[in-house]
Amino acid sequence: MNIAVFGIGNVLLSDDGFGVHVINKLRSEYQFPASVELIDGGTKGLDLMPLFEGRDKVLIIDAANFKKEPGTIGYIEGEKIPAFLSAKLSVHHIGLPDMLFVAKLMGTTPPEMCLIGIQPESMETGTDLSGVVGANLDAVVKRVLDKLREWGAEAARRS
Repeated sequence: MNIAVFGIGNVLLSDDGFGVHVINKLRSEYQFPASVELIDGGTKGLDLMPLFEGRDKVLIIDAANFKKEPGTIGYIEGEKIPAFLSAKLSVHHIGLPDMLFVAKLMGTTPPEMCLIGIQPESMETGTDLSGVVGANLDAVVKRVLDKLREWGAEAARRS
């Protein structure tokens, strides 16, 4: 099993950096089996392609426009992800849907893919998450751990 967990976003634009904040929390609080790689994808878009290829499963964590109340956590699987991401909020979203499209054209899309996202409240310049989004950080970490467990990868809490 070869699993990649990508945290996507710009940490200089408040809630847009949510995925990266989740990756940082996972790294600092949990140990993962060798089959799981945590990746700070930042705003790299197509540059993530080499890290995406050859994976059995990919989990993407990002701020996403679900057209819901700020702080709403959403979950999307499979082929619905690229179409959903194309309607997102900030500049880095141009690259990720393009990368997923290229992966599909090249036949390198992983057999299983999942997006866990959160509706942002603020995309203003700043390194802190908004209150409602920050309050849901632990809930998203739990969902990530649950999804990895479902995929057969159990994380251990650091002491």
